[in-house]
Amino acid sequence: MRKKSFRYVNMFRMKELFHTKTAGLMLALAIAGGMTLLTGFGPLDSLDLAASDAWYQESRAFDGDIVLVGIDQQAIEEIGPYDQWGREIMAMALEYINQSEDCHPAVIGLDVLYSGESRPEADEWLADAAGACGNVVTACAAVYEDGFVEGEDGEFRRERFAVRGFEAPYPGLEEAAALGHINAMLDTDGILRHHLLSVSLPEGGEIPSLALAVAQQFRNVLGLPPVERPPVDSNGFWYVPFCGKPGDLWESISIADLLAGNVPADYFAGKIVLIGPYAPALQDSYFTSIDHARPMYGVEYQANVVQALLWGEYRKEAGDWSQLAALFFVLLLALGAFWKRPVKVSATVWLLTVGGWLGLCTFLYQRGIVLHLLWVPFGVTVLFIGCIALNYIKAALDRRKVTNTFQRYVAPEIVRELLKEGEALELGGKQVEIAVLFVDVRGFTPMSELLDPARVVEILNRYLALISDCILNNHGTLDKFVGDAAMAFWGAPLPQEDYVMKAVQAAMDMVEGSLALSHELQERYGRTVSFGIGVHTGPAVVGNIGSPRRMDYTAIGDTVNTAARLEANAPGGTVYISRAVADALEGRIRATSLGGTVTLKGKKEGFEVLVLDEILSWDADKANSKI
Repeated sequence: MRKKSFRYVNMFRMKELFHTKTAGLMLALAIAGGMTLLTGFGPLDSLDLAASDAWYQESRAFDGDIVLVGIDQQAIEEIGPYDQWGREIMAMALEYINQSEDCHPAVIGLDVLYSGESRPEADEWLADAAGACGNVVTACAAVYEDGFVEGEDGEFRRERFAVRGFEAPYPGLEEAAALGHINAMLDTDGILRHHLLSVSLPEGGEIPSLALAVAQQFRNVLGLPPVERPPVDSNGFWYVPFCGKPGDLWESISIADLLAGNVPADYFAGKIVLIGPYAPALQDSYFTSIDHARPMYGVEYQANVVQALLWGEYRKEAGDWSQLAALFFVLLLALGAFWKRPVKVSATVWLLTVGGWLGLCTFLYQRGIVLHLLWVPFGVTVLFIGCIALNYIKAALDRRKVTNTFQRYVAPEIVRELLKEGEALELGGKQVEIAVLFVDVRGFTPMSELLDPARVVEILNRYLALISDCILNNHGTLDKFVGDAAMAFWGAPLPQEDYVMKAVQAAMDMVEGSLALSHELQERYGRTVSFGIGVHTGPAVVGNIGSPRRMDYTAIGDTVNTAARLEANAPGGTVYISRAVADALEGRIRATSLGGTVTLKGKKEGFEVLVLDEILSWDADKANSKI
């Protein structure tokens, strides 16, 4: 019987455990997949971009080869409104900077678009000044829009960033200077963090950006190899590692001071000179990834890009699909680490995961790879908070479940201990040493035949209430009622001191408590009933047996069967105990051995049955002090 019981419990537990783990894995996959999919749709993009900008972008010392000449507020005040400037102003500036053939700048970048013709003499003057030394790169711009483009096969395809037009400088300047486009395209959040390396013209040919053209010419003058091009995405953009914030790093000279001769021409020798708008009224400024609070003038942006190209320390943004795959696996592992774990353990895992990811982002950024900073920390944090909340809710529900399950069957003290221990009500059992008591009401069936059903139920409830009180008062677990019989055990669900004595004390309390009830029944109905009780101690499997939808907390095994056999043979008003009980309480009870006069079904000869006569020593205070 015992081996069969163990086999049944183990097989049942394995089956339920398999289904539980499978369901848990499927749920974890669904949660991790759902959060990954949601992240891929982009609700976190704005926050992630802002956090990534703050984390990655930082000011650094630059080489000092770049000088900015600004069309600033001072120049507007001294020369006049910018829209009234003639092209001769820029021509004079170029002539001043290039006045010495031996010490002129390596390259001059004009971040000003001179498209269309104006006064012939001014146009010719500017073209001559730009072509004098062959060191000027002037601005042009492509006109982009989404639309359909005809391919070589004659089929039309929809393209983003399709070039619909091109604004070139007027012909004289276009011939005299190199070209570089000044297209600056903001990301969806309105921040400038990428640079379009070149423009492919519809009729063929490629125009480099102003920054790329300037950097290339500077390296040519120095006799260095061409600029190594940065990695670009499918649209030709690359991630710009900014060097300085607005107004922080680049030396700026007002074009008014230049024209007034306040800056010696040889100051610009061998340098990169960038000339462009440097005043708010000229509306050539952008919020950039290095500073979301202050706009950066376009000429400063060009300086940042030129410096990044000269350094060659490029960054490439990792593909979203690979990052989503990494996010999925990190979330899956984090979910396994958080679920049903103590808060301290979960918090430690959370800190290590978030800190490790931030460290990895920094490490890879320094080696040229840009990761989404917040995808993993945000997802892991959501799981951490969610699991903590669910664990708390589950703990509260488990406490309620423990209370609801056991409060009808065990003493309140045991329920409180169970809640402290956090015993989970899961399917399965464990082998423990317990004392088992069976009790049956002798003479009840004949009496019930003489009384109406209402009286029968009333009398039965009084007996069962007496049984329940005796068990709970002695800190036992009331397993079940079966008709007019009951089963109880001690030593589980929590270990108990002196559990065998508690069991026999409950048995004696039932015998004594039944005397007054029997006397009352004798007077009212002329019949009486009594208890037949059996108590045995030994190993048993105790736990939740059944299915997830219907389970019983019970004990099974040979010890339980033996106690039932003792009760079945006990006369009314008698408590039968086994030799195991008598030995456990030796010197504390008085019992009479029946020798071989009682044979229990299923037991071999030699199993000794004793009658419990009296409890000799019973420290109630000690017994009640510890469960």
